[in-house]
Amino acid sequence: MALRPFVHLHVHSQYSLLDGQASISKLVDKAIADGMPGIAITDHVDLTLYKERNIFYEISKSIEDDNGDVMEVWYARELQSVLGYARWENFVIAIHRAMESCKTQNVSVDDHFRELTKMVVLGSGSQRAIMDFMLTRYACYLIAQNGDPKKEEIAFAQSYFAIQTRNAELIEERLQLLSRLETRERLRNSEKQLSQNIYQRGVDDKGFGRIRSKGDTALFGGMSAEQMKKRLGVKSGALADHLPTLTIAAKNLATEMTNYNVEEKDLNGEMPITKEHVNNNKSVRDMLLQRGIKPEELPAAEDTKKVERRVSREEKQLEKSAKKLPRN
Repeated sequence: MALRPFVHLHVHSQYSLLDGQASISKLVDKAIADGMPGIAITDHVDLTLYKERNIFYEISKSIEDDNGDVMEVWYARELQSVLGYARWENFVIAIHRAMESCKTQNVSVDDHFRELTKMVVLGSGSQRAIMDFMLTRYACYLIAQNGDPKKEEIAFAQSYFAIQTRNAELIEERLQLLSRLETRERLRNSEKQLSQNIYQRGVDDKGFGRIRSKGDTALFGGMSAEQMKKRLGVKSGALADHLPTLTIAAKNLATEMTNYNVEEKDLNGEMPITKEHVNNNKSVRDMLLQRGIKPEELPAAEDTKKVERRVSREEKQLEKSAKKLPRN
């Protein structure tokens, strides 16, 4: 009896962030290679990414530059609400910061920011002149860079305008890179705070190193930082730079708990602070284990130092390749 063609009816792609990592194009290629007539992708898709991407696209306008090439521009009044600003006065502050940033980088402000006056119809039927700005993609990127980092819209805009694409996969990839860098920076700051806190409580730098090392051993189920480096193939640099974002966040949570309890419990000396930090790392490990996650078994991730350099190169390339507003 001939076998019927097999079709996967429950497949997750990278758009189900907790369940899958494969891109849709690669899934399709694999299905074809295996002789499958089709696959059923059942993603838990967060449509917010697509909604925000489309909003930026919908408010863009097309004009011709001095070379006759079509370029995208945005108007500040329309961009204001999309970036989460309720008041024009507050948004203008971000615009002016972006213009100053442009000057600092020796880039002509006039090439990317153009102040305009628009007439708007009031409720009475009369008209009033208001200020606006025509903005290039590079100008929008600088505004996002100088905007309120607490706004989710700002984080998305930084990636949308930085990589010059509407491809959702590339935008999401960059968002994940920035999230990884932000998570690493939070750990760096919390460890710095812990080092300062315990120094005032009789623990020197070497003692801090021992405390952190024992905390790592507790988090990784008995494996030391050096053993984890060897397992992950880390030849140089800090272990945290090579850990997946989830593990960096776990280390940060344990460190923040230690920071809090050192002050709350008024702990002094290396032994009691070590005990506190080890217990906090064990608690975080237990939480991960309950979700089926063993931090010591997670694969290594790209070195955050390399990620920082790559993001920096992309930002520099943006200015070089950015189209400029026409002179007239």
